[in-house]
Amino acid sequence: MQDAIRYRPYHGERDLPEIMALVQSGLSEPYVIYTYRYFLHQWPHLAFIAHTQDSLAPIGVIVSKQDLHKGRSNRGYIAMLAVAEQYRKRGIASQLVRLSIEAMKADGAAEVVLETEVDNSQALSLYSSLGFIREKRLYRFYMNGKDAFRLVLALPSDEWDRERESMRRVENLMIGELYIPKGPGGGVGEVCV
Repeated sequence: MQDAIRYRPYHGERDLPEIMALVQSGLSEPYVIYTYRYFLHQWPHLAFIAHTQDSLAPIGVIVSKQDLHKGRSNRGYIAMLAVAEQYRKRGIASQLVRLSIEAMKADGAAEVVLETEVDNSQALSLYSSLGFIREKRLYRFYMNGKDAFRLVLALPSDEWDRERESMRRVENLMIGELYIPKGPGGGVGEVCV
């Protein structure tokens, strides 16, 4: 039987040693404690931990930040994502990324970026499945000399969502269907023929 996976926000400094151990075992780039603290102290609400139902010890972690890019665009950045090897291929990384992206969207992010090694096919596949696209190749980006791809995910604004919803209604009317929205709380509407 598989362990039930739970997700929780970062709880503070007491989580740090286990997060560091997990990231160091899963990523090729070494980070010093100050790097972790830089992200976790300024953006604790963008860090999430996966754990089993029996323990709060991390089996997966995402560490992110969000700030103005070039003083204009509100940009999220995924700095670290790691899942313990024995828990991979269970959708944990995908869920951690989704949680962080939702928190960034709630804070008004227009896009999310990250870098990953060009030969990390698992990471590239994961991020592609979540809608990220390759923006550019960064030569000798990592300390080990490897190249990276910068990946970007554009986040639709509420206005864009409203426009898309309006277009969907018009399209449905054009094909002879009546679209009935769910109401002010959102949700999926119904199509009546």
